[in-house]
Amino acid sequence: MTAAPAPAPKRRLRKILLAVGGFIALALALVLIIVPLVRNQEHGPLDATARRAAPGQFVTLSHGIVHVRVAGPEQGRPVVLVHGFSVPSYVFDQTSADLAAKGFRVIRFDLYGRGWSDRPALDYDRELFANQLLELMDTLQIPKADLLGLSMGGAIVGRFAAEHPERVRSVVLVSPLTRAHDISVMAWPGVGEWLNRAWFLPSLAASQLDDFAHPERVSGWAERFQPQMRYDGFGRAILSTIRHLSNASSVPDFEKVGKSGLPVLLVWGDADRTVPYTEHLDVQRAIPQAQFVSLPGLGHLPVVEDPAATHPQIADFLAQH
Repeated sequence: MTAAPAPAPKRRLRKILLAVGGFIALALALVLIIVPLVRNQEHGPLDATARRAAPGQFVTLSHGIVHVRVAGPEQGRPVVLVHGFSVPSYVFDQTSADLAAKGFRVIRFDLYGRGWSDRPALDYDRELFANQLLELMDTLQIPKADLLGLSMGGAIVGRFAAEHPERVRSVVLVSPLTRAHDISVMAWPGVGEWLNRAWFLPSLAASQLDDFAHPERVSGWAERFQPQMRYDGFGRAILSTIRHLSNASSVPDFEKVGKSGLPVLLVWGDADRTVPYTEHLDVQRAIPQAQFVSLPGLGHLPVVEDPAATHPQIADFLAQH
């Protein structure tokens, strides 16, 4: 016996459901394609024309052009400032001015992928940035320097000091990236790229205010962040950093710094919501000789949020070593 054909109303309902399902699938596919394109803020290369507005100078290293700013007396003791995950070297505007006023020769630069520096298509890991710092010191003929690392910059300084202690006079770690971060789906090929373009990057400028316990003290911070996002390669650099640096602990490098005997100052705001304040215990265990300064009521960027409370601590430490 052959099965009886389905009644006409059921056949029509099945066709309607298939059509609706196809429409929904098409709409979702369009959303997946269009949203990252619409929210993409990169609109051209970072070239000489774009860099005309940049202050400071540029040097060429093995992986591209690097933006550098120098302040203070030419014969002053060199202090190199290394910024964090996404805010480039302008994060040190006041730090540079205050230390230069104390007689230090202050060098700050934009890490690859940030600010006015090139965005090479590489893995953005500790080794890349530590080598960038090494090449920069060689190019500027700085045989030895005090190093200050802020947030992710602390992880980079930790790697550099662990590998090249002979090039380091002392280390200042401010709210350093210490423990490995769980990057979850951002590590998945394709998925991470979509989330980066559709969600993470568009919210990145506004999220900078989360670094402060008192964001009302800082005006125009999110707006100042945005220009660097216009140039090709910024988003790729950010995602690569998440995948190759944020997911690894700094503790092994800090332990090597501890064994080297280098003088270390550790500074942390106790209201830090970006890198938890309690991680200072991990750093102190790894670097027993570290002097610790706790800053009550300050967030992740105390050098910006309250320079008057932060910079004298740093300057005094440098003067002692």
